[in-house]
Amino acid sequence: MTIPWRDVFPAMTTQFRRDESLDLDATGRHIERMIASGASGIVMLGSLGENATLAPEEKRRVVAAAIEAAAGRVPVIATVVETGTAAAKQFARDMERLGADGLMLLPAMIYRADPRETMLHYRDVARATQLPIICYNNPLAYHVDITPAMFAELAEVPNLVAIKESSGDVRRLTDLRNAVGDRYVLFAGVDDLALESAVLGADGWIAGIGLAFPEENQRLWDLAVAREIEAALPLYRWFTPLAHLDTHVKFVQYIKLAVQEAGLGAEWVRAPRRVLVHEERRRILKVIHAGLEGRPKLPKARKPRPRAR
Repeated sequence: MTIPWRDVFPAMTTQFRRDESLDLDATGRHIERMIASGASGIVMLGSLGENATLAPEEKRRVVAAAIEAAAGRVPVIATVVETGTAAAKQFARDMERLGADGLMLLPAMIYRADPRETMLHYRDVARATQLPIICYNNPLAYHVDITPAMFAELAEVPNLVAIKESSGDVRRLTDLRNAVGDRYVLFAGVDDLALESAVLGADGWIAGIGLAFPEENQRLWDLAVAREIEAALPLYRWFTPLAHLDTHVKFVQYIKLAVQEAGLGAEWVRAPRRVLVHEERRRILKVIHAGLEGRPKLPKARKPRPRAR
């Protein structure tokens, strides 16, 4: 499938049952809702997908279920999160054989690679597959920063095609454009910088809290890229308290709870994560319920994409 590198690619959760077993049917239903809202692609097994808590075979089952649910309507991007380069290369090959349309590649986990090691990791994994790759830069979470200068060096690798920019510094988007021009597709990766990122030229948004508010998430992005800022601002101000839930260490629990309260899934997470309790749960529910109660009225939704035959 030719990937439309633009607009909203939600970072899907992996849905679990209360006993922490995979709930692939629930994951598929959520994917269906995101496609119906207008998503241009789906990203599986990212941070929100609790990749690190899944066994290798479970990861393959999740991606296979996503491919089946998407049914050729939107591309399925599988995230590569491993502790070593060899394992990342093998997983990339596995995802290509399975039928994923693209990959999102993170630095190797645990070890804090220096710039030379980081770029070798990205080059080595890219050589292991023909699939196009989104490079995920999130130094706040993973303590490895892929700078604009590093991306300029990596520009010679043809299947490194996009960047999910999650440094938390919106100035990076302009620095990247100045360093590499239009060589890479740029995705906003932080929910509460989405409008700012669009104004500065991001091509798309790998979104989190939009999993609970898919139509509003899509509408916000559509207005932002159309530069209809006056119309986007009231929607963004309503959205921002929810978007802040994406920037906390417990963002998985927060967003899964929002998904549950919106009736689109369940909050169950896999240990060592635990569902929220006590005052923290009450505080986060207050934010979520305020968002649900204050949902703005939107224009009629887009027509759903037909399933592939």
